[in-house]
Amino acid sequence: MSATQTPYEAVLHAARDVAKLECALDAEMLGTALLGSVYAVAENDRAAAVREFVSEFLAATTRRRTASATTIREVFATLVPDAPGAAQVRRGAQAPSWTAQLGRVRPTGCYAYGDVYGDQTSYLVTFAYEDTADGGPEHAVVALVDHNIGITKDVFVGSHAARILQQVREMCAGDELTWFREEDPGRLRDEVDRHLAITDGLSDLPADGSLATDRALASARLALLPSASIPPLSEPPRPNNSDLARDFLASAEAAEYGLDKMDADEEVASLHFCLSLLLDHAASLPGADPLRWSPAVAGLFLLDWVHRRAVLDMDDAAMLPRVTRAWSAYTTRRRALPEAAATQTADMVEEMIPEFARLYATGERRSPATAAVAQLISEGVDPDDTEAIEAWIEANRYRLDEP
Repeated sequence: MSATQTPYEAVLHAARDVAKLECALDAEMLGTALLGSVYAVAENDRAAAVREFVSEFLAATTRRRTASATTIREVFATLVPDAPGAAQVRRGAQAPSWTAQLGRVRPTGCYAYGDVYGDQTSYLVTFAYEDTADGGPEHAVVALVDHNIGITKDVFVGSHAARILQQVREMCAGDELTWFREEDPGRLRDEVDRHLAITDGLSDLPADGSLATDRALASARLALLPSASIPPLSEPPRPNNSDLARDFLASAEAAEYGLDKMDADEEVASLHFCLSLLLDHAASLPGADPLRWSPAVAGLFLLDWVHRRAVLDMDDAAMLPRVTRAWSAYTTRRRALPEAAATQTADMVEEMIPEFARLYATGERRSPATAAVAQLISEGVDPDDTEAIEAWIEANRYRLDEP
């Protein structure tokens, strides 16, 4: 690509053989891959950036009459129909016959599957062209929603719908820690769109998967589903944190780890502090459900959040693993998860505890604010005493002013 070549000429060059493809699906897969490069490098609203690029591309190529130019214009207009100018794109005289099938699909099945912990849900929709000869084979769109970070983490378009669906069914049937069900189309579209809107605003996209390359085609397909007409899945009312804390402390799981036999004021204070950290961490996650606990959530808590957000003394650091072990057993029982889930979570927590202890000792993941509070405490300053803090700052200003 020469230094003076515009992005639109680069796209036309990359799509120079689009009219030679065999079906509409092949062309739509090429088009979504080309738009994926725009989505990947956008700095803020990625979906808006793609719409803007398509609109500008259509305006810049309106006089191009080659078969490849008119065909890729149709492909882009089909993939991003809300881009300004897309509705005015017309079929070129030299366009292959399959262009009549671009976007002419119907959904043939909607499904959802995920893990019993509630960490992730994948949504799968199969689609078929009106004319499979020109359109292409039945294909599937799969979107992965990560409930721990609240985004649509990946999307994928596969050309063998029956094979993909069969593989998913077999995987879920053979693993008691996963589930599978048919899903309402409107609810599916709403869940993916809501989380994808958050993904579009990320400064950095998830590193793995086909999110960027398949995003345009996946969105165009999901837009064919009806809007949600039924309410979200109902959930039982959650206990408030005070009731939950009392129930936990009175539970058999707390007793198993000796949390019911503490007499020293320091131990009791550490116990309640550690329990409050678990509840505060849950409130920081999408959904804010304190009972949604899993190996992944435990990892976020023990190996990241607690180091960035809390200042632990030695009693707290010794108490937190005991509380976490008991909490793992308690939440899996409260949610009636399979025994395999309880065992897996307990095993993963045991594996994490040595790393938690190392991170506590090194302080390498402390945030600047947490590190500052820890420094105050280590020097005998009460972090709740404003006058003491001001005096400490004045006495240590030379340290604070150092680069």
